[in-house]
Amino acid sequence: MDLSKLFDNNTDQARITNGTTRKLILKKKIFSILYLESNKTIADLCTPVNVSIPTMTRIMRELIEEEWVEELGTGDSRGGRKPVFYGLNPFIRYVIGIEITRKYTRINIFDLHNRPVGEMFQLDIELDKAPDMLEVLRSQLDAFIIRNNIEKNKVLGAGISIPGLLDKKSNINYSYPNLGEKPLNIVFTELLQIPSFIEHDTKAIALGEAWFGLARNKSNALCLNVGSGIGLGMIIKGELYHGVSGFSGEFGHIQMIPEGQLCDCGKIGCLETVASGSAIVAKAKQMISEGTNSIIKKLVEGNTNAIRLPIIIKAAHQGDQFAIELIEESGDYLARGLAVLIHLLNPEMIIIGGELANAENLIADPIQQKLNKYTINRIRQDTDIYISELKEQAGLLGTIPVVMTNIFSQEPNINNFNNTIIS
Repeated sequence: MDLSKLFDNNTDQARITNGTTRKLILKKKIFSILYLESNKTIADLCTPVNVSIPTMTRIMRELIEEEWVEELGTGDSRGGRKPVFYGLNPFIRYVIGIEITRKYTRINIFDLHNRPVGEMFQLDIELDKAPDMLEVLRSQLDAFIIRNNIEKNKVLGAGISIPGLLDKKSNINYSYPNLGEKPLNIVFTELLQIPSFIEHDTKAIALGEAWFGLARNKSNALCLNVGSGIGLGMIIKGELYHGVSGFSGEFGHIQMIPEGQLCDCGKIGCLETVASGSAIVAKAKQMISEGTNSIIKKLVEGNTNAIRLPIIIKAAHQGDQFAIELIEESGDYLARGLAVLIHLLNPEMIIIGGELANAENLIADPIQQKLNKYTINRIRQDTDIYISELKEQAGLLGTIPVVMTNIFSQEPNINNFNNTIIS
């Protein structure tokens, strides 16, 4: 039976025979190895799959006939016949990534080599101000799939990252009631007619860094997302950390100023009120309106309402002292919070991502300097600070592992299945 039956929601898996199911599971394991580890020879695959060379040869022949696998040519000989390498056909299936933020939604389609098939599409719609947001997303996604000549039945799944308080157990988002009261994986699966898997936005960024960025092969890494808000994704012992309910990483809501401003969360003096992109923009608008001299005013042609974080970062890169000081102040507050995390978690690395990462050394340097002030040196010296190389791509890329880890974890639901290895 074709491997596609394992990914077909219409297949009555309970009626698959045990022998056929065993072969399907072996095929799925081969698929996962080739996806995660790239090209292999038949001999390379036999040990992890635990089958003989003749059996692996037969299965690979079937996978080639089914167009899941391609023969890629030979490698160097080690004294005998040259080994033949096999790899996934990247166009046999696709993954859709949907990154939903407070201000916009980004969509792209990826092949099985994790390459974008089309150009990323951005939908400028605010999550909390559009009651018809879901229907707009559905129609735009359908049009996007058609534009890129993708057959919908070839989509393995949609990975969707979303901000707010996302309960990992129930898949309900408590911050955005306009998304409905049903579990979001069900909401989006029904809406898009594609298997859908949900992850918190900052945790998706951490997955993006762990699979494709600086956190690859790292066991303990903290991924900071500084944009309109502040979030934290944590890789601990090589695994994405969710916490008991999935609410971990609300780094922006630790109290920084006891008598400070009211935060959107309803508490006083949160880190977001002094260090987020929104806080930087608000302070820039106020001070420039009050007469502070800055090229920011020139860049927005005198319209202070048009000031955005990218404008401030651009001014800072051009040497504007006011813009530099705004970013440095944010770095100081971030360093105070990160110092606590370093003392508690002793991570290998901290990756600064999100929109503020575009400030590069203008944000990294003050964080580095202030960490020397706020942390015990012997603990601090084990943690490296980096600016994300993926920057704002990390979140959309992180939706790929959201889909694939779920796909790999799903096995046929067979009653009393005897998981005997085929010899």
